[in-house]
Amino acid sequence: MKYNPVEAVRAGLERERERFTGARRVMSFDQYLDLYAAAPRQYGRDAARWLRDLFDHYGTREVVRPYGRFTRWNLFDLPWEDEVGQRDALIGQENQQAEVYRALSNFALLGAVNRLVLLHGPNGSAKSTFAASVMRAMEDYSHTDEGALYQFNWVFPRGRGTDNAKIGFGGLTGKDEGPAPGDTYAHLDEREIDAKVLCELRDHPLLLLPREVRQKLLQDTFEGAAGESEAAPQFLWRGGLSHKSQQVFEALFTAYRGDLRRVYAHVQVERWYVSRRYRTGAVTLGPQMAVDAKERQVTASRSLSALPPSLQNTALFEPFGELVDAAGGLLEYSDLLKRPLEAWKYLLLMIETGEVALTTSNLVPNLVMLGSSNEGHLEAFREHPEYASFRGRLELVRAPYLLDWTLEKEIYDRQVAPGVGRPVAPHATEMAAIFAVLSRLRKPSPADFAKPLASLVGELNPLEKADLLALGKVPSRYAEEQARELRAGIEAIYRESERQANYEGRTGASPREIRGLILDAAQVPEYKVLSPFSVLDGLAELSARTGEFEWLRQETAAGGYQDPRWFLKALRSRLLDTLEDELRSATGLADEARYDEVFERYVLHVSAWTKGEKIENRVSRKPEPADETMMQEIERMLGFGGSHEEFRRNLISRVAAWAIDHPGEPLPTKGLFPQHIAKLRDVFFEEHRKQVITVARDLSVILSEGEGALEPDALARARSTLAELKARFGYDDDSVRDAVSALLKERFTAAH
Repeated sequence: MKYNPVEAVRAGLERERERFTGARRVMSFDQYLDLYAAAPRQYGRDAARWLRDLFDHYGTREVVRPYGRFTRWNLFDLPWEDEVGQRDALIGQENQQAEVYRALSNFALLGAVNRLVLLHGPNGSAKSTFAASVMRAMEDYSHTDEGALYQFNWVFPRGRGTDNAKIGFGGLTGKDEGPAPGDTYAHLDEREIDAKVLCELRDHPLLLLPREVRQKLLQDTFEGAAGESEAAPQFLWRGGLSHKSQQVFEALFTAYRGDLRRVYAHVQVERWYVSRRYRTGAVTLGPQMAVDAKERQVTASRSLSALPPSLQNTALFEPFGELVDAAGGLLEYSDLLKRPLEAWKYLLLMIETGEVALTTSNLVPNLVMLGSSNEGHLEAFREHPEYASFRGRLELVRAPYLLDWTLEKEIYDRQVAPGVGRPVAPHATEMAAIFAVLSRLRKPSPADFAKPLASLVGELNPLEKADLLALGKVPSRYAEEQARELRAGIEAIYRESERQANYEGRTGASPREIRGLILDAAQVPEYKVLSPFSVLDGLAELSARTGEFEWLRQETAAGGYQDPRWFLKALRSRLLDTLEDELRSATGLADEARYDEVFERYVLHVSAWTKGEKIENRVSRKPEPADETMMQEIERMLGFGGSHEEFRRNLISRVAAWAIDHPGEPLPTKGLFPQHIAKLRDVFFEEHRKQVITVARDLSVILSEGEGALEPDALARARSTLAELKARFGYDDDSVRDAVSALLKERFTAAH
């Protein structure tokens, strides 16, 4: 059958109608009570428990990094979004996630929200991204069965009989006395409704029950629920209806002489969904000078004039404002401490009592409050006389800059690189990420560590520390025993200053600054790609703006710390080393597998030498003693000049220790001895250096002048190398041209 787009639209509309019905969007009060009884924990939640369950809904996973193991909540990966939407995911910050989850769990156990969660850290440390991720998850979760949220409205149908019949008193029976017990107006067609009184605070439907009846229901259902260890939330146990809903309830209660079943006929329970755009249950509030809620009188209209007489003579007020819009969900106070203190003193009483005083009533919103502040404002606030009063009402959660450059790079790869409008050369975002992290690192203090780690950490330069944290990479100059000590101490190095006020990650280049720099670097006319060299040039310009950024005004420390000039010099050298290594590898003159094979053979012979055993000759197939000449040659290439016996026994001890922990598994030579294999690679490269330089020159020729300028053999080698650089390392013609040009200018000229 031929595809008909119009029919497809109609089918989609029908699916929406079925989804509406299946989602139980509208129900009577009795139907809601049945729904609650089937799952009291799910439908008897306050905002804190709903948010805690939101975190649990998307699950967690363990992430392992050189500096520790962390629990990551999957919601911060935005798994329901498409690829474009997931670019805004929160990168790293697992400690921050855990602290907020802990606070929500405490609120759930207490049954009330008794603190404002305040994320504090430097500008650009993902505090807003954290809140936005939670709000986006709230929107998605509220559309699931597990995250269903319900509020109620008051419904008054058209009267029947005389023109003077009042709404709610002609009812389903056609008589003036109103609905019969068990009747409901919840499912009336809109044409049969003259007035619908909304509840702006999205009151929980159970609050319609008298307190004694409600508490008995909560006690029976919560205590009887399998595996339920939490008591009912306080806002349901002790709370009441909002002021306007209470007025409507009292008027109907009086009109029906205390028959609550007839009062409930006017209740229409409705499912609601969180929406950031429409400020429903998820609101971000910037710095401002006023209390975040007000009241206004409900204006007269035809529908209100038709309300029952007892309500016509009552002044109805409806609350409005950010506190009202966020009811049932999350209110984010962005840059809270930029407000004058007097503008948010009301939070003291609100957090303590759960109420905000308005003109005619007290507002009792059911919500979680999440604030953000930079460290400067928080530090100033700590000096304020009122700070002691607020401290007990704040849950402080630190949000530092990232110290792992691989995570920093992921930010720029996902959020910046797709929008630069040019190809992104290898290592461009890497240079930016490493520079950002270097600007945040502090020189380790040996006094903070036990021996022998204390004597080792003080020797690390900033780039070595950055690689140690991000990659677990130990500088090759350290002996095996020292390398083991450093690897074992990575977590201690990472956490050295986390309890200090001036913690590592409090200052440094902000991701916001680096984003702008990358975008500018992508527009440099000299390059046709986002080049790592244009990024380094941009970083040099940024580092010269000492009057604009606090991190550029810091006093430099020994060893290159807090010294942007050192960073730039080290990064340029590192970039050239990497480009040279990739070019050498792409030429195929020294096979990558050869390094591993040679070292594995060396380990095999050392093992036989240690045990006094013989080893089979690969050619003759006869057992022979370990090849002493070969072993000494490898040790010479590794630059070892001490006792051969000691070196070999230390190596085998490390192999044996790994084998004990991993019985039956093949030995990961490259993982256990990366420095040794890298050293062999460097030695092999030196043997072919002149040939690699020739290939680099040939590449420059064909990319600048065309392939006709080379002899067939040289052209074949250059083509092969170019193809390898593209396939293995992600280069294109322009980025290869930039790379070989820099190598020929800065590295290979003197060598040639």
